[in-house]
Amino acid sequence: MPQPIEQRLFEIVTRQNRAQEDIDFIRKAFEFAYKSHDGQFRKSEEPYIIHPVEVASVLAELNADEQTIASGLLHDVLEDCDVKPKEIEDRFGKEVKLIVEGVTKLGKFSFSSKEERQAENFRKLIVAIAEDVRTVLVKLADRLHNMRTLDHMPAHKQADIAKETLEIYAPLANRFGLGQMKWELEDLGLRYLHPEDYCDIQKLVADSRADREYLINQVVERMRSELDAREIKADIVGRPKHLFGIWKKMKRQQKTFEELYDILAIRVIIDSNGSKNYCELNADPDTQKCYEVMGLVHALFRPIPGRFKDYIAMPKPNNYQSLHTAVIGPKGKPVEIQIRTRKMHHIAEFGIAAHWRYKETGVSGKADSNVDKKLAWLRQLVDWQRDLVDAQEYLDTVKMDLFEDEVFVFSPRGDVFDLPTGSTLIDFAYRIHTDIGHRCVGARINDRIVPLNTVLKNGDIVEIITSKTAHPTMDWLNFAKTHGAKNRIRQWFKKHHREEHIQQGRQMLEAELGRTGLDEFLKSEKLKEVGKKLNITEATDILAAVGYGDLSVSQVVNKIREQEQAEGALKRGFVPPPIPESKPSHIGSLGGLLHHLAKCCQPVPGEDILGVVTRGSGIAVHRSDCVNILKVDEERRMAVDWSQERTSAYPAGLQVEVLDRVGIAGDILKKVSDNKINLRDLRVETHKEKKTATINLTMDVVDIGQLTKVSQSISQISDVLRVQRKDHRKRGTIAAPGKAGTASDARAKGPNNVTPLKNSSRSLKKTPLSKKQAQSGE
Repeated sequence: MPQPIEQRLFEIVTRQNRAQEDIDFIRKAFEFAYKSHDGQFRKSEEPYIIHPVEVASVLAELNADEQTIASGLLHDVLEDCDVKPKEIEDRFGKEVKLIVEGVTKLGKFSFSSKEERQAENFRKLIVAIAEDVRTVLVKLADRLHNMRTLDHMPAHKQADIAKETLEIYAPLANRFGLGQMKWELEDLGLRYLHPEDYCDIQKLVADSRADREYLINQVVERMRSELDAREIKADIVGRPKHLFGIWKKMKRQQKTFEELYDILAIRVIIDSNGSKNYCELNADPDTQKCYEVMGLVHALFRPIPGRFKDYIAMPKPNNYQSLHTAVIGPKGKPVEIQIRTRKMHHIAEFGIAAHWRYKETGVSGKADSNVDKKLAWLRQLVDWQRDLVDAQEYLDTVKMDLFEDEVFVFSPRGDVFDLPTGSTLIDFAYRIHTDIGHRCVGARINDRIVPLNTVLKNGDIVEIITSKTAHPTMDWLNFAKTHGAKNRIRQWFKKHHREEHIQQGRQMLEAELGRTGLDEFLKSEKLKEVGKKLNITEATDILAAVGYGDLSVSQVVNKIREQEQAEGALKRGFVPPPIPESKPSHIGSLGGLLHHLAKCCQPVPGEDILGVVTRGSGIAVHRSDCVNILKVDEERRMAVDWSQERTSAYPAGLQVEVLDRVGIAGDILKKVSDNKINLRDLRVETHKEKKTATINLTMDVVDIGQLTKVSQSISQISDVLRVQRKDHRKRGTIAAPGKAGTASDARAKGPNNVTPLKNSSRSLKKTPLSKKQAQSGE
């Protein structure tokens, strides 16, 4: 006889000794959800109610309160059923209604693209989280169950959902300290986004399991005997390394599975509090014992230099605390060891959910004000969504600033600030306060005066020097790292040059719509509807946004056209021409400004690039070693970087010098095809007197890594003398006459006959090219 759908959920909440009134509240929510979803089925052809029940079960396992669990059961009724928010509020209270609304997607609104819908959904979710942080628990539980049941979706949807999970939801779980959920989301994301890598690592981990367990047991036995001798109560367990973490390290460090030295991992959880409720302890009495155990570990095994991290004294932003070290274990194998108290472990596993305390009666209450201090980054997210008009820019900002690796620095008073790795003093100043950033004129790091573009390092003590008469300058955008700082700088220029931007925006829209058409739009009711879609309400704000570059002309005109089509009739005398959708930006640091990739050097992602302000064509993006940059004044150059989101291929040229023989071009084309690269153009020039030929290829590549890989493949072909990046400023071979060499020379050289494709590290300022070099294109 099959078990009732809800049995597992109520087994969990009953086992947790909750108050009967709380269990009755959850059952009431289940019955309402069951009735609302009656007759609905998932892609797997299972009854739809299974999904909200599984979501609620995940929340129950996190020890969430009854309102959160009820919200999990009801999280889809607004979107998928004929249920109104007022009905949820009447039946279950205002808090449940707000949580359910926060999780509900924007399915009833129209968006121009899937990316815009995703970005606006995320913006709404962050606002809802700010109102009640429990919203994120429901949303993450919803995503976790969707990932667990992704098998029934088409392959392309699996990849899209997995990518979104790895980019947004797993980092969000990490930020809220939900360690166990983060690991599962990451592993499932890897499984569907990179299935071959997932299976390979899974097999490697399974194959090495016996050896790994033997070595871990030896370490555990030695540690256990020492802890017992000192009467320290602790659990010592082998910690499985999740597959995504292994895959990420292999990619980042360019190492094989066998070369990674923290595959062996042990966790020590100290617990001398017995039956005490460690979540309600004001102080953790076992903290000092963590350091005692760390000393013991280093006495038993030789520590690896540079691998000790103290997250107890310096907790992570998600309140994670632990001591990390790595030692040389049996057979010379490195072993990673984590040491923490039971309370620290609970917070590491359950994160923000650990801050909901349960009294003996079962009545739940929110954690004290200390929790608010640990969620300062969430307020930063809310501030960003107020400042940024474009939802996609907001989502890109979150990905870049919130989910990056961090550096920790101190104020002179000892306050700790976490910033993305690579942040400068400008980023720190704006992190303290917007006015501090605007009035910043200098800074001291560790009592030494340093320039504002200085990159911060872990442990720096930073003091900002301000002046009442100071203000931002445009060159700050060149070295500000965080999007938060860049946006504050841009906001200052928008505010102080607003009239200029309004006039420029008016001219740009008039050129597209005509003066009469623009005036009619600005005076019509369509302005309000279009403004809602653009998150702008005032006509002057729309003009200013276009003038500054926050909005493109095509975005505004497309919204006008959509509104007119929705109304069913065009206004007389105003017929906007069809405008194609704007392509996604290649460059992530220009804030919507007009830009293009320079044709002279054709940069591709992964190469160092530099922006040049042109006269009438926006920003031209060059390779930083492009000779043409030497002809540009310093004040017209600006630092730029590649966007994190890249969906298109980029044209890049290779020049291949070969011995002239039958079939050589075919061999080269096969290598290009083997690397799954699209070939745009192929031109051959023969040199009969030298019995050589020059083959010029133009290909579509994703980044410099793919270009380097195909060039190395080509260099392995017999009779290939040299492979180098093509110079697009002139035709013909770049090599000087008389340097062709022979086939035997090429075979002797091997892969060294490839001219390096990555940019050199030379500085344009420190080692300018000579006039002769500039003319020759070297």
